[in-house]
Amino acid sequence: MTELAIPELSLVVLIGSTGSGKSTFAHKHFRHTAIVSSDACRGVVSDDENDQSATPDAFALLHHIAGIRLRRGLRTVIDATNVQPKARQELIAVARAHDVLPVAIVLDVADAVCFERNALRPDRSHLARHVVTRQQRELRRGLRGLEREGFRKVYILRGVEEIESATIVDEKAWNDRRDLTGPFDVIGDVHGCRAELETLLGELGYQLARDDAGRAVGASHPAGRTAVFVGDLVDRGPDTPGVLRLVMGMVCAGTALCVTGNHENKLVRALDGKQVRIAHGLAESLAQLAAEDEDFRKAALDFCRGLISHYVLDGGRLVVAHAGLKEEYHGRASGRVRSFAMYGESTGETDEYGLPVRYPWAEDYRGRATVLYGHTPVTDLRWVNNTLCLDTGVVFGGKLSALRYPERVPVSVPAERVWYEPVRSLEATTIATPAGVVHRDPGVLDLDDVMGRRVVETRQHGRVGVQEENAGAALEVMSRFAIDPRWLVYLPPTMAPCATTQLDGYLEHPAEAFDYYRSENVRRVVCEEKHMGSRAIVLVTRSARTAADRFGVDDGSTGALYTRTGRPFFDDRAQTEELLARVRTAAESAGLFTELNTDWLLLDTELMPWSAKAVGLLRNQYAAVGAAARAALDTATELLAAVTARGLDVTELADRTGARKTDAAAFTAAYGRYCWPVDGLAGIRIAPFQILAGSGINYAVRDHDWHLSHIDRLVAADAELFTPTGRMVVDLTDPDSQAAATSWWTELTTAGGEGMVVKPYDAMVRGDGDRLVQPGVKCRGPEYLRIIYGPEYLRDDNLRRLRTRGLGRKRSMALREYALGLEALDRFVAGEPLWRVHEAVFAVLALESEPVDPRL
Repeated sequence: MTELAIPELSLVVLIGSTGSGKSTFAHKHFRHTAIVSSDACRGVVSDDENDQSATPDAFALLHHIAGIRLRRGLRTVIDATNVQPKARQELIAVARAHDVLPVAIVLDVADAVCFERNALRPDRSHLARHVVTRQQRELRRGLRGLEREGFRKVYILRGVEEIESATIVDEKAWNDRRDLTGPFDVIGDVHGCRAELETLLGELGYQLARDDAGRAVGASHPAGRTAVFVGDLVDRGPDTPGVLRLVMGMVCAGTALCVTGNHENKLVRALDGKQVRIAHGLAESLAQLAAEDEDFRKAALDFCRGLISHYVLDGGRLVVAHAGLKEEYHGRASGRVRSFAMYGESTGETDEYGLPVRYPWAEDYRGRATVLYGHTPVTDLRWVNNTLCLDTGVVFGGKLSALRYPERVPVSVPAERVWYEPVRSLEATTIATPAGVVHRDPGVLDLDDVMGRRVVETRQHGRVGVQEENAGAALEVMSRFAIDPRWLVYLPPTMAPCATTQLDGYLEHPAEAFDYYRSENVRRVVCEEKHMGSRAIVLVTRSARTAADRFGVDDGSTGALYTRTGRPFFDDRAQTEELLARVRTAAESAGLFTELNTDWLLLDTELMPWSAKAVGLLRNQYAAVGAAARAALDTATELLAAVTARGLDVTELADRTGARKTDAAAFTAAYGRYCWPVDGLAGIRIAPFQILAGSGINYAVRDHDWHLSHIDRLVAADAELFTPTGRMVVDLTDPDSQAAATSWWTELTTAGGEGMVVKPYDAMVRGDGDRLVQPGVKCRGPEYLRIIYGPEYLRDDNLRRLRTRGLGRKRSMALREYALGLEALDRFVAGEPLWRVHEAVFAVLALESEPVDPRL
């Protein structure tokens, strides 16, 4: 049995004459979607798989399909004869264009076998024998040169028996270590500074191992963390051998990984006897290694030669490369990828120091993975678009730096001295934008980030798609009506109602909410009073200085108050600042800033009265309906009374009209409960129910008791502005507990309250299959639903129709928006660039354009 190790991401080129069994081999060993057949492409462009005149177009299509698949990271198998070098070169060019490995599998069978098989195929029986003979001759002539042509792997299967016994083994790329999830400590350029490296490892918590001579030969972390070195271990510094000895020991023991730097690459060439320019610290390394024994020099050479260009770690969420790596190169393998990973991208220019000008690739980076790198020394660590340069110039007298991942916590130790005088100072070492090159602002969502159909990766709900037509509506809102985008770090999700009840006189009832969570194995829920107002997000900072430092807003404002679509709640900025001042004072008085160790808070609230924001809706949609109904029904009642006085029996019609008049009055009373006059802040009430985030922490996933107990302190600090949220914790295994909550809901709704929201006590909960459970379902009272569904919705015929309402779309939207909201908070508190936060925020807004019944 012959095993063929095939890279998971590669272009597999089958080579064999007509009748050699390529198609059979392909379908036996590869999924059918991975196979791109020249015959099939010929059929697509001509309706005849044997139409040789369509061959140029067929191969143009074949190359196009192969390119798309490779760009998307999918292994692709080419089923064509490919016996001519020109055909193979075109395919190798496709592989190189997408930075994947080309693999050749040759099926070399006897001519007689090909003749026999072609004779049995009706579409090939007419094929002249000389065609097969010519193809076989061309195939065998090129066998020895396949590797020189550019194939990285070549398998030649000779004879039918060897072909039939062959098996395919998937081979992971060397750089694919997605299975390693960390935690990691990613360490910047060391450049021979062994003492500083030992100090940094100590700061990170590693325990050094030493040999009999006292030299550090390894290190391990008691918590099982893994160190990842970004390369440039060698040159310039005082002890390149000491650094190599330590890092080689760690890599050998499995406590570290290391990628190659450009200095390792040059050192290998020098040690191999290649002609290289002895500059930039190479002389120091060669002299230091010359003092070591031959065994160590050989081990060091083998180690440096074996270093790969980059690693993809933690399920694809982390990429480490010496000079950084563009997203399209992640996980790829080619000379171009290796060159970029070692040197970055040069503009072809040199600066006044004679050094190459590097293209600022990080400013354009929009990838999902965090990219950690070094190569170009900087004075301070600064995140740019989810990338971070960790070379802080230790050999030049700066610092040796590392980043704890996934915590994103930097750790640095100072250099013991200046070990090597830089050509240019660290302060002058920046990656400048080449003349004439325009870059996107790394802090702002760009048009290219939102146009077309988009997919947002979320930690809690996987991939969430945004349709192109919905993105357009969201783009208009964000670009024309939204608040300053630097404040817009979160949008709240919609909420699904509970299932429709069959109880007489009700459309929604707590029993259905309890049944839903019980079916999801949730044992305890919290029922929170639902306030009838407008959803309001309050972002309050401790001072204008905090607003400038953390949010980049330096116009004197101290926060924002905005609606669930990102619009300013008040048109008057002074009124917003007045309210924020009240919130800030209450938070200070309650000790929230100090206790939570934060200079800002993000609150999810309900702002009342409803009329404070929805006066237009009330006037045009609700008040107009109520006024028209009262006017028409008053007139009808008078007419029916007159008709009755004349002796006609219209009792049934009069009763029905009276009932409609009662419903109309109830409708007006229902929305009237939520409206009252305000003057400035006088009359404004805020009901906070969740503390979403503070400095470095997403609080939205904490249990609701934590939220409400902190919010109670806020309410107590300013009872005039804040309204408490009534609540009741319910044990879903206890019928009495459920009955008590149902009675409480009945009392709330009978007294004119909107209803309640039922939430899992533990906040974010997962059910079967690790899927998210609804973060809350609303259960609204009969009189409030009269506003939503109309004055007469409780009549039997109307209620019967409404009970067929579908909730699937609303529930799906609620979960997707909830996951996107959590993702936006996670990205913001982690310090990711604002465009990454806005990607999730924008998606929430876009989902609101989906065709879902707005009454749900």
